Formats: sequence, C-alpha cells, structure tokens
Amino acid sequence: MQVVDRTATEEPRELSPPRERLIEAATRLFCRYGVNSIGVDAIVEAANTAKTTLYKVFGSKDGLVEAVLEREGRTWRAWFLNELEGGGAPIDRLRRIGPILKIWFGRDDFYGCPFINAVAESDKSDDRMRSLAIAHKQVVLARLSELAREAGLADPDQVAHTLGIVIDGAIVAALITRNPGAADAADRACKAILSAAAA
Repeated sequence: MQVVDRTATEEPRELSPPRERLIEAATRLFCRYGVNSIGVDAIVEAANTAKTTLYKVFGSKDGLVEAVLEREGRTWRAWFLNELEGGGAPIDRLRRIGPILKIWFGRDDFYGCPFINAVAESDKSDDRMRSLAIAHKQVVLARLSELAREAGLADPDQVAHTLGIVIDGAIVAALITRNPGAADAADRACKAILSAAAA
C-alpha cells in the first residue's frame, strides 16, 4: 500500500536504527511475497540485524506484521487523502477517486492492499488482522462520508460505504490482472454512485 518509491530503498540504510531497518525490510518482503511466505530469517537477513533484535523490538513476527501494517496504512492514508483534498468542491474531490487509484495501480511496486492481503492469508477464525483492516478502512470511510455530507448527497454514510466497496474491488482486480485500467471501471462506478446520490 505504500506509495513512496521503494526503488530508492531496495537495501536497508545502514545508518538507520534496527527497528527502521526491520520495518523497511519486512514491508518490502511482506508486500511482494505475502506475510506467510516470509520467515523471520529472511527478514533479519534483509534488515542486516540479529533475530534476537527482532524479538526484542517487536516481541514476535506478529508484532512486526502489526507494525508494518500500521505504518503502511498511515502512509497510504496520508497519500490518498492528500490527493483527495487537492482543492475543488467536495463532489469534485470525490470524483477524483478513480484517477487517484490509477496512479497507485500503475506503480511497479503495486502489490495490492496489505490489509486485504493479510486478512486473506490469515486464519479466518482469528479477528486480529480483520480488526486492523477495519480500523484502517474506518479512517478512509469517515473522510469519504464527510465529503459526501459536505456535497449534500443523500445518505452520505451509505455513499461512503458503497464507494469503499468499489475501491476494494478495484484494488483486488488490479492486483489479479496487473491492469491499472481497473481504476477506469472504478471511476465510472464511483461517478454513477455520486450522480445517483445527488439526484
């Protein structure tokens, strides 16, 4: 989910603290290969740290996973919401959802949503990953709802929820097909939802 170009940070910076190196290395590995595919040994090797350091800082691999998701979510939300707030009337900002997604989908390091991926990989009876994903989504949906309300749309919470479903669907479609054009379909769907709510 991170939109900062990773090509500039393919190798952990030697001068950064071990915690940062571990998060950076784990982010690259988890996003590309999946949480369950990557073991602690691969992470500490990529971060140039000792396994004991990982356990001392994060307690467990699960603790590191949560730290990665927290940072990825914060980074993506800051980028997405900043793009959304680029000026104009509230309805015009909401109409930018599709084009914003297309920027993300077109990146070489687009590997889908780490929250969706983590939930898909996790035990479906374990709500830990689901809770992290819901917390992330609630921040985004709250802002979409605010914009819908400011735009005078009918049932702004429902509009935001529906837009969120379109966004999630487009993310999964773009991940599977590797086609940024999934954002174009999302753009049409979002605009239809907004038009219906404004009628």
